[in-house]
Amino acid sequence: MIPKKLTKGDEVRVISPAETLSIIAPDQQRLAVQRLESLGLHVSFSTYSDGDPSIQERVHDIHEAFSDPNVKGIITTIGGFNSNRLLHHLDYELIRKNPKIFCGFSDITVLSNAIYKKTGLITYSGPHFSSFGMKRGIEYTLEYFEKAFMNEDPFVIEAADHWSNDLWYMDQGNRTFHPNEGCKVIHPGEASGVVIGGNLCTLNLLQGTPFMPSLAGKILFLEDDEMTFPETFDRDLQSLLHQPGFEKVKGLVIGKFEKKSEMDYDSLRRIIDAKDELASIPILAEANFGHTTPRFTFPIGGEISIKATETGKSHITVLKH
Repeated sequence: MIPKKLTKGDEVRVISPAETLSIIAPDQQRLAVQRLESLGLHVSFSTYSDGDPSIQERVHDIHEAFSDPNVKGIITTIGGFNSNRLLHHLDYELIRKNPKIFCGFSDITVLSNAIYKKTGLITYSGPHFSSFGMKRGIEYTLEYFEKAFMNEDPFVIEAADHWSNDLWYMDQGNRTFHPNEGCKVIHPGEASGVVIGGNLCTLNLLQGTPFMPSLAGKILFLEDDEMTFPETFDRDLQSLLHQPGFEKVKGLVIGKFEKKSEMDYDSLRRIIDAKDELASIPILAEANFGHTTPRFTFPIGGEISIKATETGKSHITVLKH
């Protein structure tokens, strides 16, 4: 199921399945609202979006957002931990009967992929509400938010001209921006297929559960945060390779790593080259999604094509979203 796109005047509901508004500075909350309103959207907040809500209260907010006919899109406050606590409590039939945009990343990966698996609804890996509180370096993120949610046409994902991995939410005025070289080709090739993925260590929490989407025929988009290192990324990726259906995966796109992770391109290349299971599929690295900024939005359950050439050029096209 493809959710209806957003139009001007539509209401977007902010919910907090993981961390809540209590950790977002008030000025950043106001700026985030202003940014979304600049797109013509109306922002509302769930009943328990702040404080320390219980599992039942977090589930209530998800159900209320999906069932409220005035809400056209749902965006998570921020990531964090333990969204997987909610999976057994969700009414997936209610969600299936009320399809609408659901967007977030990081810890929200479990919800996005589980909802897609249980309902067939395309969900999205993209910015949190908190992401829109960034003063500088937000233009690319906004551009692809609009392309994913406010138009129905296929679109090409171009590389951002810069990237950053600073603590922008601590000091908006002292930012470090690096020139972005674009995606790097690890294995050339072409593939089209349905996308799943997001944060790797979070996606792996779904292994062996009824909430894990099938890997067969998929293109995987994977990234990880500052708590991963070459050794942990290696074993987390290997765990995914061991899952049923991986032998039918069509391609792999890997997002940029945070600096603290010590996952540079050479380390990633050594990990990939050591895995025979990946030898025959196209693989791109250092794409603009994950825990660095800026980031593009991609559909989980949507269709994407990738092309990587021997000369190092690459193309990512979102076909159905």
